[in-house]
Amino acid sequence: MMLSPLLWKRRIKTMVRYRLLWLNSVPLFLTLLALVIITAFWSVHYTWQNALNDVGSKLSVADNSINFLQQEQSAELRGFVESYQFQTRLKNNDKNLQRWSVQQADKYNSDFIVVHPISYINHLPDSSIKALSLGISRTFFQVMNKDELSNINPQLSTQVSIVNKEDGSIESRSLIIRTLIPIFDDHGNLVWIVDSGIILNNSTFLVDRIRDLIYPEGDLDSDSYGTVTLFLDDLRISTNVPLHNDFANKSLNQGRAIGTKVSLEVKKRVIENGERWVNRAYVYNDWYISAYQPIKDMNDNIIGMLYTGYLEWPLLKQYLQNLVEAGVTILITLLLSTIFVHRGARDLFQPIEKIHYVVKSVQMGKEVRIGDLGLDNGHELASLAQQFDNMLDQLQQRNMEIQHASKELESKVESRTASLHEKTIELEQYIKLLKQAQDKLIMSEKLASLGELTAGIAHEINNPTAVILGNAELIKYELGEGADVISEELEAIMEQIDRIRNITRSLLQYSRQGGIQDEVTWQYINPIIEESVTLVRTGSNKRDIEVEFDFQQAPRVEVNRHHLLQVLVNLQMNGIHAMNSKGKLIIRSRTWSEEGIELGAIIEIEDFGTGMNLEQLNRIFDPFYTTKRDGTGLGLSVSQSLLSQTGGEIKARSELGVGSTFIIYLPTKSEHHQYDNLVG
Repeated sequence: MMLSPLLWKRRIKTMVRYRLLWLNSVPLFLTLLALVIITAFWSVHYTWQNALNDVGSKLSVADNSINFLQQEQSAELRGFVESYQFQTRLKNNDKNLQRWSVQQADKYNSDFIVVHPISYINHLPDSSIKALSLGISRTFFQVMNKDELSNINPQLSTQVSIVNKEDGSIESRSLIIRTLIPIFDDHGNLVWIVDSGIILNNSTFLVDRIRDLIYPEGDLDSDSYGTVTLFLDDLRISTNVPLHNDFANKSLNQGRAIGTKVSLEVKKRVIENGERWVNRAYVYNDWYISAYQPIKDMNDNIIGMLYTGYLEWPLLKQYLQNLVEAGVTILITLLLSTIFVHRGARDLFQPIEKIHYVVKSVQMGKEVRIGDLGLDNGHELASLAQQFDNMLDQLQQRNMEIQHASKELESKVESRTASLHEKTIELEQYIKLLKQAQDKLIMSEKLASLGELTAGIAHEINNPTAVILGNAELIKYELGEGADVISEELEAIMEQIDRIRNITRSLLQYSRQGGIQDEVTWQYINPIIEESVTLVRTGSNKRDIEVEFDFQQAPRVEVNRHHLLQVLVNLQMNGIHAMNSKGKLIIRSRTWSEEGIELGAIIEIEDFGTGMNLEQLNRIFDPFYTTKRDGTGLGLSVSQSLLSQTGGEIKARSELGVGSTFIIYLPTKSEHHQYDNLVG
């Protein structure tokens, strides 16, 4: 059964056997890991350096092979010059000597053999002229353009053209291994120059010959191959680098990468700086372990490069394979050592684990003992197990005594607790009754104070009101017919004085807790709302408050008109004060109906002021409670009291920071049954 990593982690932390296994395995694993790392480092270093040294030495062999080819070419041309046929034709001044010489090129392994008269010497570099004048033959690399090749042999210029695979341009120059031999007459005068050359453009002979020499069969892995390339500047003109690297289908590798260019990094190092390159490089379409060196002409100018190299991936593949094999070997070794340590530790720690199991079982409340461990009586673990069992027996006896004493104590505590519980219940009842009585007393005191205060205020207001009323009537009487001009103003004064007297009468009624004396009549509520808005217009305009109406055709209700007007003014002023400046007050009216039954009318007054929290909302109808700094806390309590006398009610909802809405519920028929006059 496979164990989860979490279970293994828990075992290592809690079990001695697995900790011992961990302590033995980790140093071994770290040692083997360090050995692998060191081996891998030295292997990489040695393998890589060996590969670079190998490709560098192969480049040297390739260079020697080219030098040997140049010597062969010189020897071949020397044999041609010293041949009987050439000497005979030369002595006889054969007119067909030059034509005959051209035809001998294939025989002497050259692309051309030309016998130039002494006048051709002007077409040669100065360094070659001096050497030829001294009778010294020269063999060297040279770049010849199309015209120079045509001067030697018009047919040669057609076989050197190479298409640049990057931009499609045509390279018409040719890299040539050229040999010049001077011929003197009997008087020691230079009369002829024998010219021989091997054209390297599009040639496979030289690069294949060098490859077979430096990469013999079996030298590289089966999925790799060696390559050799000759460059004219940075362009491959002769190479066996394949166009495709498909080891599964070798037939795709027959094409050669002639016409492709060397990487910019190699070009800068070798062609521009004239240095030797021995390192990895990107060759056409893959990474190769490569070596480059410059090719120079007779004037020591860099005209191209010689390259040897082989694919990097097979070497890396072999190295990774060796590394995997070493890793697998180390893992097997670690696994075998782990199994050995685990089996040895299991026999050693089984008694300890049994003791640990008994300890955990005792902690869980089980009655178990260690017993016989199958060890010698003199063994330390056997002695420890026996002492632990004795300790458990003594502990069990002590626990039984404690349990007996605990039961006696519990019975005493239960009896005392039952008595205390009864006393606590009685005390809670007394506290509850006391709290109710205290609340009633506080409310009575508040109402008594409110009644005394309102009675005083009403009497104080009635006195100046009577004076104002008397003076208004005197003005009307003294003016006589002239009073018609201000009749509307005088009537408004009379109405407002009458309203003040009604308000003071209501305050006196509230303070006396008596019945209503004003008339309860059938009223449409919308005109009363509009009148209330007229009374608070000054306050709303002063604070730049917009009043918006949303009236529906509400039914007529039985209501005290003056009381309702007072309540509406009070609620509207509260809403205006809740909005410090520039706001909107919305007043709505609609029919009050529930479950399809028409119950009366509803008036909503909504402001967008500061709003209230839940605690404030629950206390706003309490007498003397206010949230305004200069408020008395009587407005809402008086309004609620006035409406309750005819069965009405005020409710409120509010959200802190958003605004508040007060809803007035007016029943169709008042609960007061003493009507003296119902208008309608």
